[in-house]
Amino acid sequence: MRNGNHTISQIQVHIVWVTKYRYGVLKGDIQKRCREIIIQICDAEDIRILKGVVSKDHVHMHIEYPPKVSVSDIVKKLKGRSSRKLQEEFKELSKQYWESILGDRIWSMEYGKCKSRDG
Repeated sequence: MRNGNHTISQIQVHIVWVTKYRYGVLKGDIQKRCREIIIQICDAEDIRILKGVVSKDHVHMHIEYPPKVSVSDIVKKLKGRSSRKLQEEFKELSKQYWESILGDRIWSMEYGKCKSRDG
C-alpha cells in the first residue's frame, strides 16, 4: 500500500510483452542484463516488482505502481529504455533486428495487461 497526504492506494497490474518476431534472444548474459535494467527502471520510477520473469522471448511482471503514472507510460519506459540499453551493450541484437520506419527495437509493439487491484 502507498500512503499519500490524504490517500491510500494499492494499484497492481500484470503485464506481459514479447520480443519482436518472438525471437528467443533473452538468454544468458542478455537475459541477466535485461533483468538488471528492468529492476533499475522500476527502482527509479517508484515501481515495486511483486513477481517477474524474463524468459527467452517474453517478460512477465506483476507490479505495484503509484497512481500518478499510467500503465502505458510504465510499459513505454520499460520497453524503450531496456531495448536501447540492450542493443548498445549487445551488438548481436542489432544484427537480429534490422532498421525499419519505426526504428530498431527488440520488443514487439503490443503488450498485455490485467489490472488486479485498485484501492
